[in-house]
Amino acid sequence: MYKILYENIAQNLVENGYIIIENALDKSLSNSLLLIAKEENKYKKAAISQTLNAHVDTTRRSDKTKWIDEDGTIQSEYLHIMDGLKDYLNRSLYLGLNYYESHFALYDKGDFYERHFDAFKNSKNRVVTTVYYLNNVWSEQDGGELILHDNLANKKLIVLPKADTLVVFLSEKFPHEVLLAKKKRYSIAGWFRVDRAIF
Repeated sequence: MYKILYENIAQNLVENGYIIIENALDKSLSNSLLLIAKEENKYKKAAISQTLNAHVDTTRRSDKTKWIDEDGTIQSEYLHIMDGLKDYLNRSLYLGLNYYESHFALYDKGDFYERHFDAFKNSKNRVVTTVYYLNNVWSEQDGGELILHDNLANKKLIVLPKADTLVVFLSEKFPHEVLLAKKKRYSIAGWFRVDRAIF
């Protein structure tokens, strides 16, 4: 069902290192995930760095997260799509990806995330990053844009966090940031990893 999508992602990762796809998956899936994302009682303040050294630093990032798990319904459907992408990237690009982890991300009004890499320094772990957006209504005046810094091309890529937009990029190649949000912003951040799952 998603073969053309997977092919497009793989080709662009090879040619550009990233891809931004509007109307990527399914609007009804996006809407259903948004309903789950809006259940805010399980969110926690996001931490910085690896698990053993993780700490909250609201001067660098102020979003909240809750991990996505298999639930037999909507979350599982999303994870199944990403698992299909993992298998396709392994077959076509020989990336050796072992697993995919992801969480809902909530940016309240005034939240941001400063420029950073997703791959931890001196550690081979996160290889490919995904971001999937859930807000149905978003404009430039609402802020909260994702900024991908393409250092080789000396340019910035600006992504409005509009529902059913999927961004995929090489974790080690693209520093990125989230600009200050001016209203609630919901998304799913995920990473294909080559290390072993610890859960």
